[in-house]
Amino acid sequence: MNRSEPMMYRFLLRPILFRLGGGDAETAHERTLHLLALLCRSRQLCRAMGHLIAIQDPGLTRTVFGIKFPNPVGLAAGMDKDGVALPAWETLGFGFVEVGTVTRYPQPGNPRPRLFRLPAHEALINRMGFNNAGAAALSHRLAATPVTIPVGVSIGKSKITPLEQAVDDYRESFRSVFPYAAYVAINVSSPNTPGLRQLQDAAHLRALLAALQEENATLGQTDPRGSRPLLVKVAPDLSESALDELLMVCADHAVAGIIATNTTVGRNGLEGSDSSLIAETGGLSGLPLSGRSRQVVRFIARATGGRLPIIGVGGIHSPDDALRMFEAGATLIQLYTGLVYRGPFLPRRINRALLSWQRERS
Repeated sequence: MNRSEPMMYRFLLRPILFRLGGGDAETAHERTLHLLALLCRSRQLCRAMGHLIAIQDPGLTRTVFGIKFPNPVGLAAGMDKDGVALPAWETLGFGFVEVGTVTRYPQPGNPRPRLFRLPAHEALINRMGFNNAGAAALSHRLAATPVTIPVGVSIGKSKITPLEQAVDDYRESFRSVFPYAAYVAINVSSPNTPGLRQLQDAAHLRALLAALQEENATLGQTDPRGSRPLLVKVAPDLSESALDELLMVCADHAVAGIIATNTTVGRNGLEGSDSSLIAETGGLSGLPLSGRSRQVVRFIARATGGRLPIIGVGGIHSPDDALRMFEAGATLIQLYTGLVYRGPFLPRRINRALLSWQRERS
């Protein structure tokens, strides 16, 4: 688990994992999750592996929006929507996990194929469409799968729910996941559910956040942990003026943090051997998004004077990418596509580099 990690993964393990689905990226993803879940079926084995892989150091601990994180490297929403492999992420050294995005109603998502690899760019294009078993099913799994790291839950709008009924749809999902969520992320920025990004507009977002914070306060009165931090996940495609307006609405409704960013509908920088996939619709993630994600994080940090915690996500494929995201103003970070291309020891490598970086700065 040293310098040979990325090379061993790239040339040995990654080709095997990519072939699990017979060439279909989504099937390979599902089978990898299944393998991770099987691996951690034995809690004793899982804990023993965790002691070997995860870095435990008080210098990595962060307390953000009232939650203690053992380290600032998290798993982004979308990787394990229904929480089927929760213990495995803790074993791999993540400091927190965000499950979802889940919706009020179970839904199959968009027609397959809907997930595409762009290896030359270390990128993915997905148009999954919030395929998930529903918020209630996720809650049952979270209740039966205790882990020691914080678990956030991302909620979104059901496809069958009209935009004018979105508030009630989100409210029902929020009620379902509230008892088991360390925080709740409001996903209004996925490009794969028709009309969803309209909820980033000030009027829609104001109504949604007002309703969810009202529900949050009510549920928090009878919960020993009180209300939950609400975070808003934003698109990388928003203009600075739109971001400014969104941040004002978030401040008015006591949003605890921002997750920046979701996938992009843009295709800047894509050419070459993956050019045949550029026309595929959906959200782009991975290395091509790294610069824009940092730009958005930097803008939010400056606009809020560094007072609003930011979870930086998008194009983090190496310890250097992670450090640059922290330098841009991120409080915590999340991984998804980087994990696919750089392997399961990426959280360990980032945390090790972060400790060295912090020592140099002190």
